[in-house]
Amino acid sequence: MVYGVNDMAYFVPRRDARTQSAGEVPGYAQTAQRWPAQPLARRAHGIAELSGPQPRSRLKTTGGDLAGHGARRAIGQLIDLRVSVVDEDGAPVPGAMVEIWHCNAAGKYRHPNDSNDAPEDPNFHGAARLAADGHGRIELRTIKPAAYPVPDSGGWWRPPHIHFSVWGRVWLSRLVTQMFFPGEPLNERDHILNAVPDPASRSRCVARFVPGGANALAYEHQLVVRGRKAAPRMP
Repeated sequence: MVYGVNDMAYFVPRRDARTQSAGEVPGYAQTAQRWPAQPLARRAHGIAELSGPQPRSRLKTTGGDLAGHGARRAIGQLIDLRVSVVDEDGAPVPGAMVEIWHCNAAGKYRHPNDSNDAPEDPNFHGAARLAADGHGRIELRTIKPAAYPVPDSGGWWRPPHIHFSVWGRVWLSRLVTQMFFPGEPLNERDHILNAVPDPASRSRCVARFVPGGANALAYEHQLVVRGRKAAPRMP
């Protein structure tokens, strides 16, 4: 189907190229396979899209500890991660379902598709799913992930990072993003982080170190979703 100039309202407006990550990242071949080749089309949200089943009714939460304790403690530097989910207006998003996953202290994911020959850690759980509290916050105890080489990339190493998936009230409402750590030398060379052209926007992908942690290093981070004016409402 072909659309003319008068049909531009049919398409979703392009994202701000300065503040948002590029869809296809040079040096990372998989991004071309994951990014739509055609402009995104609008689809009206009806009752079926804006009502149940809600993610919280289908996705079960886990504990907020990926590091373990005692003899079952994962290898690596303990970190406490404090994350808040807010919208573009700064309002908290209570009840958001947040999925977290990252590699272990040797750079190995707990996933059968990871071909990295780094050792696995049987005491590292690898992933968690938490529901934000009434203030839109979650807390996770884990270990700091390591850097790792990207296969078939000519020597590109990814810096330590953590993956997040944030679900809203309905299945159509989802954000997938990554968080980076401050002071990492590989941040300056990472194709994913530097796919965000604007320096200020790029810095918001980096967590903030919080001094004074007792038994673990502490970091704070914000996950920002669409503003209230852009969020769909129940009819």
